[in-house]
Amino acid sequence: MPLRCDECLRDSLWYGSVDDIDLHSLFEANRAWASSMLDSSPTFFTDLLGEQRPKYLWIGCSDSRVPANEIVGLAPGAIFVHRNIANLVVHTDLNCLSVLQFAVDVLGVKHVIVTGHFGCGGVSAALDGTPKGLVDNWLRHIQDVAEDHRDELSSVHNATAREDRLCELNVIAQVSNACRTTIVQEAWRRGQDLAVHGWIYGLHDGILRDLQVTRSSAEHD
Repeated sequence: MPLRCDECLRDSLWYGSVDDIDLHSLFEANRAWASSMLDSSPTFFTDLLGEQRPKYLWIGCSDSRVPANEIVGLAPGAIFVHRNIANLVVHTDLNCLSVLQFAVDVLGVKHVIVTGHFGCGGVSAALDGTPKGLVDNWLRHIQDVAEDHRDELSSVHNATAREDRLCELNVIAQVSNACRTTIVQEAWRRGQDLAVHGWIYGLHDGILRDLQVTRSSAEHD
């Protein structure tokens, strides 16, 4: 089982707060982690040198509080990961599309998991509407989702609940976007075993929730 970051730091004789971490501490934590992995599995790193065959592609938010491998308890090598602000799948984003294509066509992943989280800064910024600079062009995609669901969101009077609902709606929209890519459509046309899921993570309790929008064929789109 991978050593958690806090355990790595403790074992490397670092006892300060997260805000006090310097670059030297990061190297110490890395050595502690590497040592712990070898203690639990002497062939761990040599095994990783082999061809990666993850079953999952995780499309998540760049938020530092949502590390893909850790929150599902999987070691390195088990999940192929793409992250951006607010876990968007944009049809003009060649970065995301390239990761998706490589995962589906080359690695042969069986599950694409779009994962958002409550308390998402990108969603909050999109709702706030205050100019943030260049990122506003990216946040426009979330604002489009909010506009599509304007009536529902306007009926939610609690600001936190409204933001949480938009986090969910955004995940659902990105699942739809992923399903409509030529990459996923072509995989389904050739009969590839591939499902696209929408999950959301609670920062307040560490629990993942399935939004029940899984699609496994073009017929569901």
